[in-house]
Amino acid sequence: MKDAKILIVDDEEDILLTLKLLLKKQVARVITESNPYHIPRHLRMHDPDLVLLDMNYRRGDTSGDEGFKWLAKIKELQPETEVVIITAHGDIELAVKALKEGALDFVEKPWENDKLIKTLQAAMRVSLSEKKVTSMHEAQQGPSGDGSGKPPNFIANGKSMMEILSIIEKVSDTDANVLILGENGTGKEVAARQIHAKSTRRNKAFVKVDLGAIPDTLMESELFGHKQGAFTDARNDRIGRFQAADGGTLFLDEIGNLSLASQTKLLSALQNRVITPLGSAQPVPVDIRLICATNMPLHDMVAERQFRQDLLYRINTVELLVPPLRDRADDIPVLTNYFLDIFKKKYRKVQLEVSEELMSTLVRKKWPGNIRELRHTIERGVIMSDGSDLDLNATSRSQQVSHHEDSEESLNLENMERKLIIRALRINQGNVSKAAKELGLTRGALYRRIDKYDL
Repeated sequence: MKDAKILIVDDEEDILLTLKLLLKKQVARVITESNPYHIPRHLRMHDPDLVLLDMNYRRGDTSGDEGFKWLAKIKELQPETEVVIITAHGDIELAVKALKEGALDFVEKPWENDKLIKTLQAAMRVSLSEKKVTSMHEAQQGPSGDGSGKPPNFIANGKSMMEILSIIEKVSDTDANVLILGENGTGKEVAARQIHAKSTRRNKAFVKVDLGAIPDTLMESELFGHKQGAFTDARNDRIGRFQAADGGTLFLDEIGNLSLASQTKLLSALQNRVITPLGSAQPVPVDIRLICATNMPLHDMVAERQFRQDLLYRINTVELLVPPLRDRADDIPVLTNYFLDIFKKKYRKVQLEVSEELMSTLVRKKWPGNIRELRHTIERGVIMSDGSDLDLNATSRSQQVSHHEDSEESLNLENMERKLIIRALRINQGNVSKAAKELGLTRGALYRRIDKYDL
């Protein structure tokens, strides 16, 4: 639940405060509200992953009528957001009725902290899964990042990227499996979405699965789905990502993170084009176009017996290596201007321009975080700049102040680890293998930390 947002709605301020103190260490954000009429605004502004909803809001009222009203409203506005209701002790009939009308689970007042957290954890897994499945069906074409809603394109001038685009053109019209390799932030997902957008499956779903974010114990359910009762938290039938992508493109990101056991199950599904949901004996045929991506060295992992060779052969009919930004110096000016145009409009600073001196500095920079780092740098610069020239020194000064404060006042381990990783990558000019060795980490462990800190 570390990345989750929970909205708690209850008319008792003491309960709101107690729950916030209990849950703030469990989730990224806890939003509390005592007035249920503000629920629609919170759904729009915060898009919570889970709502913890009290059933009564008038003193002495035990009917739950208002709770049912707001439960229905939440399901109308955001059907994929799960709701856990709060009931008075012993009010089982109310809880059962709420479950029938769309609530996922309930907790009783007074609650046991451990039981409450476990209930919310289970509900959160279901809510996030439902949101992902919903986004799968909506994501026929991924966002470009410029607010247009059009499929993203590579912004490129250099020879290396022209070769990549040529391969994409050739492979798109086929159903060949594609493996996209490259460092974090180089645009592997952009490549996958471009292949889909140019393919004969363009009008079907593009389903992205971040395999690095799914626990191994849930992998089979996430990919192949499950039947009600297949395991403890399986309260409803649920289709997996393979079925959601049927007729379209399945994009398995971070495939290097799959355990050997999950690799075996994936290989079987790809070979037979058939999946069997957990708890079912009925196989389901699927028709997908497979694209995989990873920042991990799969060929080395095969040699080290960390990745199945037969699975590698199955997924890399065509192999695409997206170069790091340091090898694409010719593309930096056009990328810089592209991001500058986006953020000038977003932050209403249309007067900003990039000086020749600054552009020269950007071209010489090594960019260990690749395009993602460049994008964030330009966005921060636009926010911090006051004049007509983009001023990245303003960003640097604010960061220097922050770093100074950290060095004197903060002993936060994550802050220190992030700084060490950035320093190791800079010293080794973005070479992940060398940086990992210097930090005493495996390549896989460093890749996971790079992704965690969005470097």
